[in-house]
Amino acid sequence: MPKGAKKPSATKEKRLARKKNPLFEKAARNYRIGNDIQPKRDLTRLLRWPKYVLLQRQKRVLLARLKVPPQINQFTNVLQRNETKTLFSFLKKYEPETGKDKRARLTELAKAKKDGKAVATKKPVHLQYGLNNITTLVE
Repeated sequence: MPKGAKKPSATKEKRLARKKNPLFEKAARNYRIGNDIQPKRDLTRLLRWPKYVLLQRQKRVLLARLKVPPQINQFTNVLQRNETKTLFSFLKKYEPETGKDKRARLTELAKAKKDGKAVATKKPVHLQYGLNNITTLVE
């Protein structure tokens, strides 16, 4: 025997030497028409999935891969109904002023300027809204 070559193991020889029982002969299966039933296969990748399934899977992948800044991520969580009511009642105080209120404030300021008085009628604090405005505020 050449150097480094291995002898066949004893178990392999036993396996080869074992006689086959003719009662349990293995017959090759024939899967052609009218013969054996084909085995079940996993066809999930060949399936045409509904649009909503594809979208929700793609969304999961994107959310796993993307890093969203916390300023924007805070909008993924929504409030419950009772919390929403209390929030809106609180925000009602900070509504932007109406056209009539603004006109009245500016005329009052103009009259004070005309008389030479220094009246400070500041613009009231109000909520900022609108997509462009919010994006600039977040940035």
